[in-house]
Amino acid sequence: MLKACIFDLDGTLLDRDGSLPAFLERQHERYFDALGSIPLEVYQQRFIELDQRGYVWKDVVYQQLLEQFQIEKIDADTLLHDYVEHFHLDCRAFPGVHETLQQLQDKGILLGMITNGRTQFQRKNFQAIGIEKYFQVILISEQEGIAKPAAEIFEKALRLLNVKGHETIFVGDHPANDVQAARAIGMKGIWKRDDYWPEPAESDGIIVQIPELLAHIDKIEKSIRLSNEK
Repeated sequence: MLKACIFDLDGTLLDRDGSLPAFLERQHERYFDALGSIPLEVYQQRFIELDQRGYVWKDVVYQQLLEQFQIEKIDADTLLHDYVEHFHLDCRAFPGVHETLQQLQDKGILLGMITNGRTQFQRKNFQAIGIEKYFQVILISEQEGIAKPAAEIFEKALRLLNVKGHETIFVGDHPANDVQAARAIGMKGIWKRDDYWPEPAESDGIIVQIPELLAHIDKIEKSIRLSNEK
């Protein structure tokens, strides 16, 4: 029987691809005197390219941006501070996230979250989209001193939820850091499709939208019941 479902945050529950351009538009407006020589669309596109799906921290991104466009009226630290303080204001959840989390909770499934990133920054982001209330366990890599794909952070979540790997599903958009890492310690790994990443070699299901997870859970639970009956 499945007892728990653990989620990644960015690209899985939080629509970062939708949130980031909205934030960048506001930032461009706030600092138009310094950034106005860069067309908004160019500013957004280049930031997103340098950001590499969030895997490059923003001090590096902003420094590269300013150097590339020869901007001298503002420094990278100012833009980084603005990002840290204001990004959450433009955060949005993927469609159906709240409803799906509520239905999982109603089924008696324990919920956890494991996200890589800076503690206060990530906390403000998931609080902004109103999902904190659904989770019994939330682990953030900076706070824990360890990040996905290390097995230890997955194992800690299992211990805190008091469940075993084979009783748990992990849902994430990164084929290696999420799906493969979870499966390596015995969890079921569901990939939330992201065309930026190659499809994982192995998974226990692929979804495009979060509400599709419910059907996969029903299918996995049925398979477990049939296996136990043999």
